[in-house]
Amino acid sequence: MARDLKNIFIYGKHAVSEALIHRPKSVKEIFLIENDVEAKEEIIRAKKIAHEHKIKIVSVDTKTIFNNLPAGATHQGMAARILASELVVPYDSFIETLAVTADTSVLILGEVEDPHNVGAVIRSAAAFGVSAVLIPEHNQAPVNGTVVKVSVGMAFRIPLVAIGNVNNTIEDLKKRGF
Repeated sequence: MARDLKNIFIYGKHAVSEALIHRPKSVKEIFLIENDVEAKEEIIRAKKIAHEHKIKIVSVDTKTIFNNLPAGATHQGMAARILASELVVPYDSFIETLAVTADTSVLILGEVEDPHNVGAVIRSAAAFGVSAVLIPEHNQAPVNGTVVKVSVGMAFRIPLVAIGNVNNTIEDLKKRGF
């Protein structure tokens, strides 16, 4: 199966809720198991936000929701299709908007291949007030549904920035005052 570089399927009530609240423009459609009693409040809130932002809502059953999710994904009755381009931004456009102060910090990943570890790092970076997580293109787990799920949706609260060469990025950051 070819990898779709434009769409990412995220899942879980926290990941979908964070996407809807913090980056609704990135969400193209949400998939809900409307009779999921454990996520009833989150489903009601998700539907309300989706209606406000004119996001397509697709009512599905348990079997159908798994069609675009990894085997064994804990979806909690909710999933969404988002645009990758709305989640990961290019370095050049990010760095031009970053105001560097004594408190500004960024985190650069380097060959972290396990998506669970990438998600945990993003979650921790958000908790510590890091300004962005810089993610290299090579030898790195891509940002996908697992990363977003493990980040508990924090991937929508902290900028995720695509970088090319780590050493070149570090040199550029040094020139900018890091």
